[in-house]
Amino acid sequence: MRQFDPWPIFFRREWSRNWPFLVGFAVTGTIITKLSLGFTEEDRKNSRFAQRHKK
Repeated sequence: MRQFDPWPIFFRREWSRNWPFLVGFAVTGTIITKLSLGFTEEDRKNSRFAQRHKK
């Protein structure tokens, strides 16, 4: 006898509820990654944030 598997139902219900958050998180992460990869070493040295947090 095959057992009932609740995971497909759970994921379908949660996806319909949480897709805006997940898509927004992915888009925001992509934008931040693209911006931070565009920095040069000179930009990093001149950054006020980096100078404040330099150890």
